[in-house]
Amino acid sequence: MNKIIIINGPNLNLLGEREQSQYGSVTFNDLKDSCVARCNELNLKLDFKQSNIEGEIVTLIQQSRNDHDGMIINAGGLTHTSVSIRDALSIFKKPIIELHISNIYKREEFRQKSLISDIATGVICGLGTNGYILAINSMQVMLNNENR
Repeated sequence: MNKIIIINGPNLNLLGEREQSQYGSVTFNDLKDSCVARCNELNLKLDFKQSNIEGEIVTLIQQSRNDHDGMIINAGGLTHTSVSIRDALSIFKKPIIELHISNIYKREEFRQKSLISDIATGVICGLGTNGYILAINSMQVMLNNENR
C-alpha cells in the first residue's frame, strides 16, 4: 500500500473561518475527513499534517523522504517566501503536487510567484478544496505508473 503525506502550511487550520470568499466554508477537519475517505477508497495510506511554523514544515518534508511515496503540499503563504521549504522539497525525489485552494495567479502580485512550482511534479490551484481530492487522484495515478 502506497503512503502519501499532505502538508498544509500557515493559517490552513483556520479554513472555514477566514476569507471564505477565497477559501470557501469547508473547515479544516471536514477537509481532512474528505481526504482520508478518498485515500481509503483508493487504498492509499494518508498522513495529513498542518503547521504554522516554517521549520516544522521543513522537518516534515525531510522525514517524509523515508516514510512516504508521494507528497501533496499546500505551503500557504510560505509558497512565496520559503527557500528552506524549496530546498527540502528538492531532496524529496518522489512525486510532489503543489496545491492551492485559490488561484494564486488571480491574486495580489506577491502571491503570483511560487518558489516551489519548478520542484513540484505538478500544480493544482484555484479549484477550491476539491483540489485536494484531485491531487489525491493524480498522486494515485502517478504512484501506480511508477510501480509498473
